[in-house]
Amino acid sequence: QVQLVESGGGLVQAGGSLRLSCAASGRTFSAYTMGWFRQAPGKEREFVAAVSRSGDPTYYADSVKGRFTISRDNAKITVYLQMNSLKPEDTAVYYCAAAMLWRVRENDYTYWGQGTQVTVSS
Repeated sequence: QVQLVESGGGLVQAGGSLRLSCAASGRTFSAYTMGWFRQAPGKEREFVAAVSRSGDPTYYADSVKGRFTISRDNAKITVYLQMNSLKPEDTAVYYCAAAMLWRVRENDYTYWGQGTQVTVSS
């Protein structure tokens, strides 16, 4: 079993940056694909980015490609989401999640964190 705790959210102006962290528990962290998802008010949760077990490859939603970077440190059992050039439409609760397989659907992610709020002001 894996427990996930996100941190690093907050309020930032448009054009600014934030770095989200997701700390995991358990010795099997490196066995999981890790992903970031987000849910804006009144909208469904959507995929943001994912990183494979080793840290490469990665893939991104088109809406964040070129602005966000996902990475992981298996020694620190932590996954990160560096968010640059933030836009008001990036405002959402951000969740990290773990999946056993690569490039799977949202429903195939087994473990989820509680989320961290990111608010981007215009």
